[in-house]
Amino acid sequence: MADEADLGVELDPADSVVRPGADDLERAAEAALRPRHLDEFVGQKVVREQLSLVLQAAIGRGRAPDHVLLSGPPGLGKTTLAMIIAAELGTSLRVTSGPAIQHAGDLAAILSSLEENEVLFIDEIHRLARPAEELLYVAMEDFRVDVVVGKGAGASAIPLALPPFTVVGATTRAGLLPAPLRDRFGFTGHLDFYADDELERVLLRSAGLLGVPLAHEAAAEIASRSRGTPRIANRLLRRVRDWAQVRGDGTLSLEAARAALEVYEVDRRGLDRLDRSVLTALCTRFGGGPVGLTTLAVAVGEEPETVETVAEPFLVREGLIGRTPRGRVATAEAWTHLGLSAPTAADTLFG
Repeated sequence: MADEADLGVELDPADSVVRPGADDLERAAEAALRPRHLDEFVGQKVVREQLSLVLQAAIGRGRAPDHVLLSGPPGLGKTTLAMIIAAELGTSLRVTSGPAIQHAGDLAAILSSLEENEVLFIDEIHRLARPAEELLYVAMEDFRVDVVVGKGAGASAIPLALPPFTVVGATTRAGLLPAPLRDRFGFTGHLDFYADDELERVLLRSAGLLGVPLAHEAAAEIASRSRGTPRIANRLLRRVRDWAQVRGDGTLSLEAARAALEVYEVDRRGLDRLDRSVLTALCTRFGGGPVGLTTLAVAVGEEPETVETVAEPFLVREGLIGRTPRGRVATAEAWTHLGLSAPTAADTLFG
């Protein structure tokens, strides 16, 4: 049986180099690598083509395009596409987020200051407060906000006309958007995870912008461990660059990539320490399951929410664990990845 250290007690998933989210510092680092125009954007072929038609038609008519909703997991390029939309339209971009708008007055202040054809980007739009959400309905459909003057029985609403503008909403949980809000978007695009060859192109482009030599073999190695996510790929690229600068000759070779990713505990399938800890506990402590989420979380020293939201989605997508009514189970592929022999029952069920 593995000991506590092997099972990853007291892990901090926020420190994981393969987490899909980003803090303010990383977003600043990403800014230099973002493509500026649609033809520079790698991947998402269907969304790019559809969005290109929407934008070109709007430019040809000399009008603001329909409101745009972009959905998909974090790190796939929703913010980048919002910036590209503004750049293609030749207008400015106003950026805010759902959690930052907790009152209708906050949104009214932003909307009333918009200029004609400006793009308003609302990240995590599903987290808008309900009063702000209802105000946004009218603004998106009628280009109007109702400013309430006074209080109580003497209060009155004064309509304030807004210039035409375009809302670009981004969400990682499209199912949480209320139908009235979702229906006001004229174009909805869902971003999917990237193929390895697309990530290679992202990495080679980023390496060129960073001014570092990246071998094609190294780009392929990094791409294969990036969970199909450009943000993770670029983050791993920066860590490989650090390793090559400090311990190598400055060249991002295949050997440098493998050595750097070993230091940061990212294995050949993109699993980090937390992922492997969950798999190891599931296989060695519980015989492959089924085991409840809370019990599994205790075994790895994490909160159930951390295991469920940080580790589990990728492990399920990779076919390494399954979710059943009785709990989590390890697949035959999980045992193989850990270099363990699967029990006969598990092997028969998932082999």
